[in-house]
Amino acid sequence: MNNAQKLIGIKSLHTAIWIFFNIVIAYMSYAVIVGDLDILFWVGLGFVLLEGLVLLLFRWTCPLTLIARRYSHSKRDNFDIYLPEWIARNTKTIYTTISILIVLIALIRVVCQQS
Repeated sequence: MNNAQKLIGIKSLHTAIWIFFNIVIAYMSYAVIVGDLDILFWVGLGFVLLEGLVLLLFRWTCPLTLIARRYSHSKRDNFDIYLPEWIARNTKTIYTTISILIVLIALIRVVCQQS
């Protein structure tokens, strides 16, 4: 397998994981809006927290990006994922903000239910 094929594999995996997290965050958003903090919400939160921990451990860089750098010299923000460059550049900021809002709303709902 040559470097271009390896990069395609990494980009495909990276994109699939990005789509997975979009589904998780969309469900979590729905759950807090309707007030249904079921087991899927908490499992989703676990995935999001795990992803945050991984990003912290790798200094705010996805490990797949580090692997992809072995196979490309591109400096573009989307060299390692099939996304428009502006989304690739801002995805961590966008989804961190959304995740924080979800957690804040969930905390408010939990506190209000216990009152």
